[in-house]
Amino acid sequence: MDRKQQAALGLSLLLAAFYAGPAVAGGTDAAPAAPAPAVTAAGPADFRRTSWTELAQQYGNPYFTEEAQAALSPDVLAAWWTVFHDDVLDGLIRTALTNSRDLAAARSRLNQARARLGIAKAARLPWLDAAGGWVRSQVPDNVVDGVLPEAVTRGALGPYDAKKEGSYAGLDATWELDVFGKTRARVRSASNSLQARNAQLYSAWVSLSAEVALNYITLRTLQEELAVTERHVANLKENRELVAANEKAGLLSSLPADQASYTLHAAEARIPALKEDIADTLNRLSVLTGTVPGALNDGLLPAKPLPDVDPRLYNAIPAGVLRQRPDVHAAERAWAAQIAKTSEAKAEMKPRFTISGLLGFATLDGGLFSAGSRGFSLLPQVTFPLFHGGALAKNVRVQKEKEKELQADYEKTVLQAAAEVRSSMTAISQDHERRVFLEQGRAAARDACGLAQNRFRNGLSDYLDVLDAERQYLQLDQNFTEAKGRELTSLVSLFKALGGGWEPLGAAAADDVPSGRSANHDEGGARK
Repeated sequence: MDRKQQAALGLSLLLAAFYAGPAVAGGTDAAPAAPAPAVTAAGPADFRRTSWTELAQQYGNPYFTEEAQAALSPDVLAAWWTVFHDDVLDGLIRTALTNSRDLAAARSRLNQARARLGIAKAARLPWLDAAGGWVRSQVPDNVVDGVLPEAVTRGALGPYDAKKEGSYAGLDATWELDVFGKTRARVRSASNSLQARNAQLYSAWVSLSAEVALNYITLRTLQEELAVTERHVANLKENRELVAANEKAGLLSSLPADQASYTLHAAEARIPALKEDIADTLNRLSVLTGTVPGALNDGLLPAKPLPDVDPRLYNAIPAGVLRQRPDVHAAERAWAAQIAKTSEAKAEMKPRFTISGLLGFATLDGGLFSAGSRGFSLLPQVTFPLFHGGALAKNVRVQKEKEKELQADYEKTVLQAAAEVRSSMTAISQDHERRVFLEQGRAAARDACGLAQNRFRNGLSDYLDVLDAERQYLQLDQNFTEAKGRELTSLVSLFKALGGGWEPLGAAAADDVPSGRSANHDEGGARK
């Protein structure tokens, strides 16, 4: 080795020692941001030490009425739809789990992420290729005699052979030493991306199961509203016939009959809109469950009463939430994956050490596997990115800004989760009060309607009092039915906000999915 080669090797080793530093000792990714202040009345949330459920309970909820008997266990939350005790709803949930196209797409994305993790891990190992071939060449005689120097054509080794053939076979290997952790960072990024995809699968199921239940409760509410309207229409028809009979007998003028007719037609006009909404809801349920629109009609068109459940009994946050809300976990894992990508971008600015080797046979005379045809080569190599026009440094800047973007997305997701829980709990409390008030008003309107009809029949009042009482009774009856359904949908919204419903997926979705630490303490220790 001459002095120039010695100097080049010494410079490479010096650069390697300089850039390796503590990173070679095992340091990788650390917290992406400085510690934030704790939650105060005027300060931001500390997302590193405060969970989203704690944020939801950090401050008082002014319109939430806590029930002493309210309790929600993780076991109930895992399969929350069972609290409604509705076999039809249970069947729709199972069908959605099996047939949903959204879940199929989410599973496919999970499998893609699992394969990408395998690709990233493969880069840590030497890559080995086998190659072989045969070559034959011929140089024209006029080239040999007229072009090539005589020293070549008639040299000491004998006359030049214009026809040549050869063959080769062997193995070649390449291995990049992960001195500065670039490959390890790539593996961490792929691992966190896999965890994010797994959480997104659970998030898709949480949303899907909640949407199925919301649409099912909406369907039963609409069917009950339709039944209520049809009952009132039947009563209005009887009243109109009575008024028409009195008109024919000369006991009344035509005004009460006309009033009875337009009141009846106004009530009848609500029926087509309700039927249209029922049809739309049936179609949405078909799409959610992955079935052909119309296939569920036989099982869902026969009306059933709304589930008899008191949502206040479940209006609570479980004392021990063992599972992270999936969309929050997905956002955190995406952030952690980006932290690893930043580490990978930094490693791109440091020297690369590779070892290449070749072992095989080569010959020009046909004896490929003879003892004299064996050969090998070994090439250690170091490459230093000396000048790339600032592209590598700018890429680091891009990855750091992407970190900030995903951190902001994660924190927004945490705040959104806390807000949704609080809103759902408030909605359950207020929907219950609304239903109670409407129930009382409906009872009073029913009594008033009966009294107005008796007074009209006895000639103590005109028909206008009957019409007003009928309209109020119909309106309150429909509002009460809608309030019952709304109270149940608010309970479903709470289950969704808490990330419930993971039981049907079980452990199958988590196969080969590594568990991850928080984005602030990602695998590998402190980040430089």
